[in-house]
Amino acid sequence: MGDVANSSVEFHPKPRQQREAPHAGGFGCTLAELRSLMELRGAEALQKVQETYGDVGGLCRRLKTSPTEGLADNTNDLEKRRQIYGQNFIPPKQPKTFLQLVWEALQDVTLIILEVAAIVSLGLSFYAPPGEESEACGNVSAGAEDEGEAEAGWIEGAAILLSVICVVLVTAFNDWSKEKQFRGLQSRIEQEQKFTVIRNGQLLQVPVAALVVGDIAQVKYGDLLPADGVLIQGNDLKIDESSLTGESDHVRKSADKDPMLLSGTHVMEGSGRMVVTAVGVNSQTGIIFTLLGAGGEEEKKEKKAKKQDGAVAMEMQPLKSAEGGETEEREKKKANVPKKEKSVLQGKLTKLAVQIGKAGLVMSAVTVIILALYFVIETFVVDGRAWLAECTPVYVQYFVKFFIIGVTVLVVAVPEGLPLAVTISLAYSVKKMMRDNNLVRHLDACETMGNATAICSDKTGTLTTNRMTVVQSYLGDTHYKEVPAPSALTPKILDLLVHAISINSAYTTKILPPEKEGALPRQVGNKTECALLGFVLDLKQDFQPVREQIPEDKLYKVYTFNSVRKSMSTVIRMPDSGFRLFSKGASEILLKKCTNILNSNGELRSFRPRDRDDMVQKIIEPMACDGLRTICIAYRDFSAAQEPDWDNENEVVGDLTCIAVVGIEDPVRPEVPEAIRKCQRAGITVRMVTGDNINTARAIAAKCGIIQPGEDFLCLEGKEFNRRIRNEKGEIEQERLDKVWPKLRVLARSSPTDKHTLVKGIIDSNTGEQRQVVAVTGDGTNDGPALKKADVGFAMGIAGTDVAKEASDIILTDDNFTSIVKAVMWGRNVYDSISKFLQFQLTVNVVAVIVAFTGACITQDSPLKAVQMLWVNLIMDTFASLALATEPPTESLLLRKPYGRDKPLISRTMMKNILGHAAYQLTTIFTLLFVGELFFDIDSGRNAPLHSPPSEHYTIIFNTFVMMQLFNEINARKIHGERNVFHGIFGNPIFCTIVLGTFVIQIVIVQFGGKPFSCSPLSTEQWLWCLFVGVGELVWGQVIATIPTSQLKCLKEAGHGPGKDEMTDEELAEGEEEIDHAERELRRGQILWFRGLNRIQTQIRVVKAFRSSLYEGLEKPESKTSIHNFMATPEFLINDYTHNIPLIDDTDVDENEERLRAPPPPSPNQNNNAIDSGVYLTTRGTKSATSSVFSSRPGSPLHSVETSL
Repeated sequence: MGDVANSSVEFHPKPRQQREAPHAGGFGCTLAELRSLMELRGAEALQKVQETYGDVGGLCRRLKTSPTEGLADNTNDLEKRRQIYGQNFIPPKQPKTFLQLVWEALQDVTLIILEVAAIVSLGLSFYAPPGEESEACGNVSAGAEDEGEAEAGWIEGAAILLSVICVVLVTAFNDWSKEKQFRGLQSRIEQEQKFTVIRNGQLLQVPVAALVVGDIAQVKYGDLLPADGVLIQGNDLKIDESSLTGESDHVRKSADKDPMLLSGTHVMEGSGRMVVTAVGVNSQTGIIFTLLGAGGEEEKKEKKAKKQDGAVAMEMQPLKSAEGGETEEREKKKANVPKKEKSVLQGKLTKLAVQIGKAGLVMSAVTVIILALYFVIETFVVDGRAWLAECTPVYVQYFVKFFIIGVTVLVVAVPEGLPLAVTISLAYSVKKMMRDNNLVRHLDACETMGNATAICSDKTGTLTTNRMTVVQSYLGDTHYKEVPAPSALTPKILDLLVHAISINSAYTTKILPPEKEGALPRQVGNKTECALLGFVLDLKQDFQPVREQIPEDKLYKVYTFNSVRKSMSTVIRMPDSGFRLFSKGASEILLKKCTNILNSNGELRSFRPRDRDDMVQKIIEPMACDGLRTICIAYRDFSAAQEPDWDNENEVVGDLTCIAVVGIEDPVRPEVPEAIRKCQRAGITVRMVTGDNINTARAIAAKCGIIQPGEDFLCLEGKEFNRRIRNEKGEIEQERLDKVWPKLRVLARSSPTDKHTLVKGIIDSNTGEQRQVVAVTGDGTNDGPALKKADVGFAMGIAGTDVAKEASDIILTDDNFTSIVKAVMWGRNVYDSISKFLQFQLTVNVVAVIVAFTGACITQDSPLKAVQMLWVNLIMDTFASLALATEPPTESLLLRKPYGRDKPLISRTMMKNILGHAAYQLTTIFTLLFVGELFFDIDSGRNAPLHSPPSEHYTIIFNTFVMMQLFNEINARKIHGERNVFHGIFGNPIFCTIVLGTFVIQIVIVQFGGKPFSCSPLSTEQWLWCLFVGVGELVWGQVIATIPTSQLKCLKEAGHGPGKDEMTDEELAEGEEEIDHAERELRRGQILWFRGLNRIQTQIRVVKAFRSSLYEGLEKPESKTSIHNFMATPEFLINDYTHNIPLIDDTDVDENEERLRAPPPPSPNQNNNAIDSGVYLTTRGTKSATSSVFSSRPGSPLHSVETSL
């Protein structure tokens, strides 16, 4: 790049052959010209610019703009440019119409089953058989429903269809409003997304949509380019063009080699200025978008694949239309990469729906068979009739009637409310999460978050306030604990320091006066640089005059900050035509490059490695242990004669003179320690991944409570982490990773790839009994891969770059860690709401199916009529799903461990509740059915003659049934066997309204329903009895809660997670099969046990023998970084030792050996780390100790060892 690096381009234009033709609207370029220019790359583009315009300056002149002053901010001119060159806006794809959404909602499995049942039922109800009944055919059972029901026969089918229509409309409406919400949000984000342009020589932040051709835009690290342009001047600019080209290598851009910048690409390093040449649909991204047109066929297929479950996973479109290219790429990648498989909950629900459907089918088939047999035997065997030809239609009619009854049973069995409950619950949660500063981009992320077992969080800005200040400094051989007085410093040092800070930082970083009196000054731009500029102001100096004296375009060369360098350097030309380089960066990295340091008089003295070690110990480590981030500021002079090769960065940035080392504090957010405590209580391990040095990171982690004194944990640096997880060939090995991550709490000095490796390693690990569900927070462009890989990616709404937001699932609009805890709460709440609903729904279904089934078989007439069934089924379902799905989350959700991927939806406690309540309800209903008339002293409703008015008897049965459901709905509010079912009931007005509403409607139906509802009015006394039986549900609920679930081994759970192949030992999900599991492990267990004993003895001998020179055989002590750096307790060392004793033989025992030695699998989620150190190995003999350690996991191999002993 040489001398031309930053000066404006200086090519010699060829003499012009032709005069410029008058162009569009008085500008020197037409739209087509610019469009064709932007299609060229590299040298071709440069040549074209030279031939047509002379140089970039010529292009600016043609566009009537100034490379330094920008456009005049005058509305008419801007408007004219918009008319000629278009607006920077890509019209979004047509949203789906309401009908399309309806069609999509109809694809649901459960709904299809219902639709078929309804249509069959409707068809059959209109089927009128030919021929009159004759005596000869035998009037076998002139059941009560023959004609009375014939009139109402269609109601059943129609009602089911009505329920389907309800669900479909609600789902479609939900999707539609969600789409609308997202679009609103989209436009909000688009308005919020600002870009820096120069107008009238002033830096302005304008909304991206307001950019016009001819604007001079500032580009910097982390930007997503909103329009196409040509680079005027750049510092070390590198662009990731993968969103357009698919090539992942970063492309170096410079004004004299490749000046073309394209919209939708990301700035990965450096900064610069460009002149905008194409916007909106004429930019490269816009062109791709226009080619895509109305969204091609692939997209439709994609959508179909996505929309597989009742819970519609509405994928939000990309955050900005400007990113079309990237989105397309991503959509294609998504198709091949099974990144986020169906969300945990969806998988379980689909499975459950299918299971219930099968059960219903079996029941209905059995019903039909029993009825048919009953009929055949009674007619042809008992009555001994012959099958006569003219009777065939009559008999067929009977069979059809039986079939209808069968369909009724099936319909009752299928839970229509399920898809609705899921949809309502998710939509409600997403809406509410907006208030908790969680902007959910992918619906299923909300529920996945409830299962999270690990959070890998950034430090800066998430755990800390991201408002940095310099609190300590080392200047001129003195360590100042607070900001020194300017008079205490030599003028030379002060001057150098002010210049080094003011010039060697992005000129977009500033400190502005506070917005209102008494507030803190506003920090704009990079926070670390703001801290340094603040330090300059605290020294009663000012950075603005220095910057005015040396404006940005006078900077000779800039090496911008990136995650590899961890430093930033700027070169300026001195008046004596020599050069001066200013550098700042992480202290341990820069000090290695320093050979001199300024003493108290501002003179150079040599700085040897020995001095460096001294400084690290006396200055840097104490600063780091106070949780400060240390930054070194240095400079170097080059004489005019010895100009180096500027591209050889290692040469240039070396041989530096250290001016100062400053300690920057980024205070921990006050609410973070409590939030982290909540996470740990909830069984979520929080890990901190940061680029800071290990001491700072450890100090902050201790302040936050991520690490606690006396715990057994690891704090590693990126290098050490890589050393531990890679084999000799440098490949990452999962087994090695599995030894590191469970104890790892802090990963310092980590690169973006380390973060990705860690997240991937934890997700792919099979060590625990459950696959880990990992959430990751990120704000930088480099966090993109980790955010994508994680189960749930959180991007920072304020500090986050566009790239990070694009890769994330949830955006934290306030950048605060506590919002993540809220997301966990909502996620668990969704899961619980659906479980509550299931518990209620399945009780209704079980009872209704059994009543319909037995009723049909015994009295050949269901005690609950079709319309009544419908009221119970449809209304109770839909309303109950509303009532139970909108329960607000409570803090108590954070007191339990995550469910995990293979924990069944219906736990044993819930199964106990379902069967218990069903038993109560069935007993009541059958008692009323067979002896109710005696009890109430009324006419029996059984075998009533044709067309008789509705009997009080059956009305009482119906009413009691509904009352029991109502009170059971209150029971269903708690699913973990809690006693107080009323707890927090008034916190949910929807629930109260629905329960009362249902009650009122029930009164109306019974008292005034009459024939359509087959009801006759009841007296007050009868009403009170019905209510009394209903309230009995609550009492019975308490009785059920008293029965310990653990005693009920016979109960199975239902609705396990996704199939066996994706799951780790399903048996471990619950200790059901622990006996045979133990049997299986027994033999291996014994061998292991003896080996274990043997080894412990050896180890103890070794430990005793080497007590003196204990650490020699171990890993370097630094790696065991608990806060008490060396806990020399013997157990600790035994544990440490274990890793280094060679295995006896490397068969399958290998992993078991690991299991024996490593902490018991739940340890990642347990903060009870007494278990995690080696203690339990030595106390293996004592029964009590073991049982306490392993009681948590009856299925573990060690448990079986114990049983075998």
